[in-house]
Amino acid sequence: MSAIVVYIDADACPVKDETYRVAERYGLRVVMVANSYMQLPRADWIERVVVSDGFDAADDWIAERARPGSIVITSDVPLASRCVKAGAEVLAPTGKPFSENSVGMALATRNLMQDLREAGAITGGPKPFSARDRSAYLGALDRTVVRLKRGGFG
Repeated sequence: MSAIVVYIDADACPVKDETYRVAERYGLRVVMVANSYMQLPRADWIERVVVSDGFDAADDWIAERARPGSIVITSDVPLASRCVKAGAEVLAPTGKPFSENSVGMALATRNLMQDLREAGAITGGPKPFSARDRSAYLGALDRTVVRLKRGGFG
């Protein structure tokens, strides 16, 4: 089993199956973190963690464990920021990596959009998740795993 652990903010993650495929190929451990029970494939390398339904309970659980050599999958920008600061590799389900450089801008954009929505502006929602996003995610996760393994993890 690899030392690389993939933590998934699982409640609304659209790329669970893709993550399982990559993790199985590389022998990675996957930890699915959610606020409620969810059905998972039966595999000894997939772990289910159900946290309380408290505000940000799943985010807090993941952020406390994120470290160099771990990969976090989330579209939650504040969680991504916390995990990047802890040294983890962080990917959005679209394959977009979060880094020290990009996470600050992502947080600012998120906060601006939230302020606009609260002020009554119609901002629309996120664009629909596409096959192109799924493909970009698979490539990004694969590259991240290879980079970590070359860096001595796993």
